[in-house]
Amino acid sequence: MNQTLGILPNLACLKPQVSLQALTTFRVGGLSDWLALPRRQSEFEAVLAWAIAADLQITPLGAGSNLLISDRGIPGLVICTRRWRSTEFDDSGRVTVAAGEPLPTLAWKAAKRGCRGLEWAVGIPGTVGGAVVMNAGAHGGCTADVLVSATVLDSNLDLVQLTPADLNFQYRTSALQGGRRVVLEATFQLEPGHDPEVVVADTLAGLNQRRATQPYDRPNCGSVFRNPYPHTAGTLIEQAGLKGYRIGNAQVAERHANFIVNLGGATATDIHRLIHHVQGEVEARWAVKLQPEVKFMGEFPNL
Repeated sequence: MNQTLGILPNLACLKPQVSLQALTTFRVGGLSDWLALPRRQSEFEAVLAWAIAADLQITPLGAGSNLLISDRGIPGLVICTRRWRSTEFDDSGRVTVAAGEPLPTLAWKAAKRGCRGLEWAVGIPGTVGGAVVMNAGAHGGCTADVLVSATVLDSNLDLVQLTPADLNFQYRTSALQGGRRVVLEATFQLEPGHDPEVVVADTLAGLNQRRATQPYDRPNCGSVFRNPYPHTAGTLIEQAGLKGYRIGNAQVAERHANFIVNLGGATATDIHRLIHHVQGEVEARWAVKLQPEVKFMGEFPNL
């Protein structure tokens, strides 16, 4: 842990040496040197200013999906946004949402108001902030399709409003990855005026389809690999005979081969080794190198 931390901010939201397992959907990972769970902008500003002055690594964390945290943990400060929540709609279908709002919650709120545009988001286990950073998407829709702007707190502690062009959205990525900027809120433009019962029914149909085809019963991070167009990662993995393959208590899901599940007591190292094994087997058979969609945080053994 950094020994030149200066004066610690007197904040209840800041804790040292916290296990990150419960904050990730894989339910694995080591300790953070420091964890902050701010509820208001002043707390974001205070912990970010302290971490920058102490030259700490800063890692934003939302719902903890789409990532794998090392068993060795994450150095520096982890800022978890999941307690930072609010949603404001206007009559035009524009909605401004705090970064910690869960995507499924937002999708249901929009559907019940008769607003289309977020039906695809109902089954994604992430937050609004994470969706902006990752350009989250499913069923042919994605964050970039509906985002108007995102407000971030930058390393100068300035609030900056970014447009989709500023964010340089691409498939499951944006310009925000790997930096010290923290998403505080996002504004989306939806299509108002639809029959709420119809939008709710369509949203529920999408959720039921995901539940029928994806392993919701076990801890997982969502899709592990990007789809290598024109193929799908799941098809290549399944045809390589890897469904059900396991290392330790990490297993390629039987229900959908592009998911890895924690059977109980898996380590991040188990999962990391399984990802590497799947890549190698698929490349040997199909000459396709699968690229991870999951983000690796912390140090992992060389394989």
